[in-house]
Amino acid sequence: MEMIVAIGFEQLLDLIKKLPAGKIKQLKTALDDHFIEEKAEEELSGFQSFLLNGPIMDSNQYAQHLQDRRHFNKWRTK
Repeated sequence: MEMIVAIGFEQLLDLIKKLPAGKIKQLKTALDDHFIEEKAEEELSGFQSFLLNGPIMDSNQYAQHLQDRRHFNKWRTK
């Protein structure tokens, strides 16, 4: 059975502060740095999502890009 409770961060923090010291220490141990780093790796920032959802060149567009690049490099060095 799973139950989802929607509470704000401040409410959660207040509830944690009301726990006995032993339970707070147990919670702190459960949320160690390794867990936090793994959780952060799973979540993408807005910018990362923007980049991953951006347009992608097909092979013809890429070939045209390379041709244009060679053209501009020749023009720039003359």
